Amino acid sequence: MALTIDKTASGDSLTLKVSGRLDTTTAPQLESEITGGLAGVKDLTIDMAELAYVSSAGLRVLLKAQKTMNQQGTMTITNAGQEILEIFEVTGFDEILNIKK
Repeated sequence: MALTIDKTASGDSLTLKVSGRLDTTTAPQLESEITGGLAGVKDLTIDMAELAYVSSAGLRVLLKAQKTMNQQGTMTITNAGQEILEIFEVTGFDEILNIKK
């Protein structure tokens, strides 16, 4: 299953709605979106309503995005499903990421 990323920008806010699987194959896609797209962004929201799975590669990309946003604003994870929340809890990412439940 592929990863789909829908971007919505408004002023200095950016929302990335991710759908599908965030794994070794698709993580570079999100990483390039984040690496090239955060200049001037003060408020990053990653909407995971339609995300089915996150692997360690996906977690690494989220961590990198969080580190970038810590320097220039805020990052919020929204609409993560139960399975994704459990992955965050088991890995300790629920302590690192700002997750709106």
